[in-house]
Amino acid sequence: MLHLTLRQLEYVVTVARAGSLSGAATTLNVSQPSLSVALGQVEDTLGEKLFIRSKGAPLRMTMFANLFVAEAETLLAMARRLEDPATIQRAVNGTVVLGCFEDLAAYHLAPILRLLRKTLPGVEIIWKIADFETLAREMREGRISLSLTYDLGLDSGFNRIALSAVAPHAFVAADHPLADRPTLALKEIATEPLILFEEMLSNRHTLQLFRNQGLSPTVAHRVRSLEIMRSLAAYREGVGISYGCPPTDRSYDGAKVRAIPITDRSARESIILARAVAAPTSSVVKAATAAIAAMFTDRQASGGSAL
Repeated sequence: MLHLTLRQLEYVVTVARAGSLSGAATTLNVSQPSLSVALGQVEDTLGEKLFIRSKGAPLRMTMFANLFVAEAETLLAMARRLEDPATIQRAVNGTVVLGCFEDLAAYHLAPILRLLRKTLPGVEIIWKIADFETLAREMREGRISLSLTYDLGLDSGFNRIALSAVAPHAFVAADHPLADRPTLALKEIATEPLILFEEMLSNRHTLQLFRNQGLSPTVAHRVRSLEIMRSLAAYREGVGISYGCPPTDRSYDGAKVRAIPITDRSARESIILARAVAAPTSSVVKAATAAIAAMFTDRQASGGSAL
């Protein structure tokens, strides 16, 4: 419960600025005795003296009052902004908070940021990398304007714009028996020990792809990082499966690793821009959405990879 009102804070700040009760009373259009009583109530609530009042001497602020008045001025300025809906709307309209699923960020975040800063000069672009669950929650709560993610784990409370569809890759060691294959099907790796991501929705989705074909693979490792997955695969710890595919045949430790496309059509997954249906859409969010969608369209038209 708040024990001090904005009016009381205004009294304190005005007295501090005026340097006297009489001057503050004139500014506030209240009687001096009323103002004195109000100051006493504030001091009683705080348990601290704000002003030293001596007969015939100027009003002096205590050390505590100096700190208190600075905070009160900030709070009063915020309150004045809240009384002006146009100010709030300008602040909101001038910001885009972009969410990005963690596995997509390495491929798309930097190009999107460059694009938005060029397309929307003067607009504040804030970005956040997160997992599926966090992105969905923060879009619902209005803390993220829109998210670049896979179409996993989102219900009817979200609008979606499909940007592209990508196939997963299987990562195997250079000397693995499957290493020379140009493509693979899920059934061909179902008997291999798998290396999957530990992120819940990603893990569940990958396993469900096998189960939909009546396959029951064994999971050897669950990892947080694509590079850990590739390193484990390079050392024959299993076959990694990921929708992300770095353009290199070496893991961070220098070991060779092959990335082989998985061709099952059911395994293809959409990259989308998602936005909460209930969230208000500002003009800059609409503009950001259009710019990102156009970037993916241009990339595909020029033969570029979705990842």
